[in-house]
Amino acid sequence: MSGGANKPVLIVDGKRLDGRAFGQLREIKIEAEPLKNAAGSAYIEWGNNKILAAVYGPKEALPKHVSDPEKAIIKCRYQMAPFSGLEDHGRTGPNRRSTEISKVIKEAFENVIMLDRFPGSEIDIFIEVLQSDGGTRAAGLTVAAVALATSGIPMIDLPYAVSAGKIGDQIVLDLNKIEDNYSDSDVPISISPRQDKVLLLQMDGTMTQAEINQAIDMARKAGEIISKKQRDALKVPYERIMERYNDVMPTRAPQAQQPPRPPQQTPQQ
Repeated sequence: MSGGANKPVLIVDGKRLDGRAFGQLREIKIEAEPLKNAAGSAYIEWGNNKILAAVYGPKEALPKHVSDPEKAIIKCRYQMAPFSGLEDHGRTGPNRRSTEISKVIKEAFENVIMLDRFPGSEIDIFIEVLQSDGGTRAAGLTVAAVALATSGIPMIDLPYAVSAGKIGDQIVLDLNKIEDNYSDSDVPISISPRQDKVLLLQMDGTMTQAEINQAIDMARKAGEIISKKQRDALKVPYERIMERYNDVMPTRAPQAQQPPRPPQQTPQQ
C-alpha cells in the first residue's frame, strides 16, 4: 500500500477503476493437470494473474532430521518469475516476501491435508507466478488446492482464498495491483468451505472488527463462485478419461430378439 499526494482516485461514480462493483470478482479460469511429470498440477488465470502450481510426493522426507515419524511434512515454495510484473523480481533465490507467503500457504494446507496418512514423508508444493496483478497469494493458494486434488493426496476439504480490502469507507473484494498499492488496507483470506473455517487471515493496514467481519462475509459469498471454478476444473480430466475409455471399448451389438415360443400342447388322454 502507498499513500501521499499522488495517490490515485480508486472509486469513480460508485465503481472501481476497472468497472467492477465493490464485491465483484475478476474473471477466473482454472485448468487441471497441465503438467504430465508432476504428481498433481493446475494453472489459473485470475484477472491478469497467471499462476502455475505443481505438487510432488508424498516421498521420503529429506534431509532425515526434518521428517516426522507420525505424519508427513509440507514444503511450499511460492515464487514470482523475474518477468511477472513491473517490479524488480530479478533476484535469484527466495526473498522475505516469498518466504512469508510460502509459510502461510503451507500452514493453511496443514489444516486440510491428511498428513497422518504418510508418516515420515514430505509433500512439495510449488507455486510459480508467471504474471502478477495483485492478489497472487490468494490465487496461488486456490490453484495449489486444485493441484493437490489432482495428485490424489487425501484432503478433508478443498480450500480457496481471495483478498479483500478497504478503499476510503468502502470494503472491496479481490484487489488488483493498483488497488493493492493504494488501498487503505489489504486482507488476504483463505477459507475451508466444508468446515466453514478461516485458514488464513492477514492484514496490511487498519480495519475495524466490523469491517473485518464484513470482509470475511464477502469472501464466503465469493467462495461459492471460486469453489465451483475449482470443482469444474477437476471434472475435466475425468471426463477425458471417460471419453478415451468409451473410444477403446468395443460396442456390443444388440442381441436379436428371439420370436416367442409357441405354447406347448398337453397330450390328450
